[in-house]
Amino acid sequence: MASVHDYKRLENKLVQKVKNSTVVTFNFIISIFKSIGSFFTRRYTIVFVPHSEKKVYNFHITVLSACCFLLVVFGIFGAFFLYGTSYNNNIYAMTSRDGRLKETQASLDRFRDESALMIREIRNFEKVLTEVLSSLGLSSKSNSQNAASDLGQFLDIREMPEGMLPEIDDMRRSSLILSQAVDPLKEIGRLLDSQIALLTEIPSIWPVLGGMGNITMFFGQNINPISKQYYIHKGIDIATYRSGDPVVATADGQVVTVEYAQDFGNNIIIRHKHGYYTRYAHLSAFRVHVGQQVQQGEVIGYIGNTGISTGPHLHYEVHVGSDVVDPYRYITIRSSIRGR
Repeated sequence: MASVHDYKRLENKLVQKVKNSTVVTFNFIISIFKSIGSFFTRRYTIVFVPHSEKKVYNFHITVLSACCFLLVVFGIFGAFFLYGTSYNNNIYAMTSRDGRLKETQASLDRFRDESALMIREIRNFEKVLTEVLSSLGLSSKSNSQNAASDLGQFLDIREMPEGMLPEIDDMRRSSLILSQAVDPLKEIGRLLDSQIALLTEIPSIWPVLGGMGNITMFFGQNINPISKQYYIHKGIDIATYRSGDPVVATADGQVVTVEYAQDFGNNIIIRHKHGYYTRYAHLSAFRVHVGQQVQQGEVIGYIGNTGISTGPHLHYEVHVGSDVVDPYRYITIRSSIRGR
């Protein structure tokens, strides 16, 4: 029991110490606030003494009033500083935007110039395309649309959203022109492909590789260099003034004759599509055999002086069915097509 009483007494002492400490702390805090309050409520007198004999001015002010006055003054100066900083930043931003606006305007002017040039070239392209289609006998599907747009341009009728640049509308029209030109260009491509295919099927190139040689005797009535009598020359003679120059097939076809004949010497006959035949005579050697398929421009033999001949040359004939025709008319087909 003695130990219980001891604990009780110890507990009471501890509680009393805590109460005393609390009271002391509270009183200390109150004294601090009183000191602060007495400091801020302390009054001072500011005296303005003029150099003349005028009245002396006295101003009574407390520390709290002085602090509030200083806060107001610093607040005003701080507000002016912040406003000045914000104003300078806005001026700098506006200057930067003005510079970018000028650069954008310059870029827009360049864009207008380039777009005007491009639109002019596209209109020239449309004009040339129309002329080409007319010369080829092809019709453009966009004729009615073009006519409508031309009428609209004549009347200056333009349906544009508000704020859209005229150049953008011109670009849209140019894009329409280009899109409408795709089908006609494809048609031209198909026509050219068929024309090229046709030119490879008919004897339309020079029969000596690289365009070498000159025509020493043309097709038709000539004087026979051996008998000195007039006769009908059924082909053309091409001389390079030496033997061994390559002779090429003038069209795609199949070799039907590779032989030696008394008049033509070593000669080759090739059968082509559309009833064409070609003969290459007086060769020094062959490069093909009977039944072989040859391509236009492929070497089939070499110029020689075999058979009845007065010198190294190529005798070249073109037959259509059973008729003999002038080979030179077919050799010049390609150049006449390019000239058109």
